[in-house]
Amino acid sequence: MKVKICGVSDPHTLTYITNHDASPEYIGFIVNYKKSKRFVEFNKLKKLLNIDKKKSDYVAVLVKPTEQDLIKISKLPFDYYQIYDLDHEQIKLIKKKFKVKIIVAITVKNKNDTSKYKNYKDIADIILFDSKGYEKSLSFDHSLLKNLKLKSKIMVAGNIKYNDQLDKFIKIADIIDISGGLETSGEKDISKIDIFLKNLNKLNNEN
Repeated sequence: MKVKICGVSDPHTLTYITNHDASPEYIGFIVNYKKSKRFVEFNKLKKLLNIDKKKSDYVAVLVKPTEQDLIKISKLPFDYYQIYDLDHEQIKLIKKKFKVKIIVAITVKNKNDTSKYKNYKDIADIILFDSKGYEKSLSFDHSLLKNLKLKSKIMVAGNIKYNDQLDKFIKIADIIDISGGLETSGEKDISKIDIFLKNLNKLNNEN
């Protein structure tokens, strides 16, 4: 089970994460969604991304990005673009033009929503199933993902907590995406990050 820690916005937290003995495979940054308290303004983002990613991949989280948004970040060291609210053809053009790996985000409220991945299965490197909450860290019924057979890797988000029983995700996903569950009073909490990464590492060693 791999992990993405999302919504990182300060150098202290990023340095801690990248140097952790069980550092995550993916680290996400809110690039263009200003409604989120985790949004990182562009000049601050440029400085933040100077921190050595080491073994992790950097992910640009983009909600309905414009051409201007994409051009602006195109020279930053992102390995993936995680995209919400664009259709197949728009994402296909982005992948071709910017030559970047793609995480397509599908927001889920009911079983019908889970089938939307079929619209993107030929262009997505990873399919993320998230809640409808966007910046609000809402939950959805993760059991809706049972029995999905995708060629792309499955990433799951939706109000996952730092001390959750993580083994319940093993059968439904390849990657856990966590953000608000690692925060205290709206800020990333180093102690919660440490507990979460150690718990996941222990689970992986047991399996």
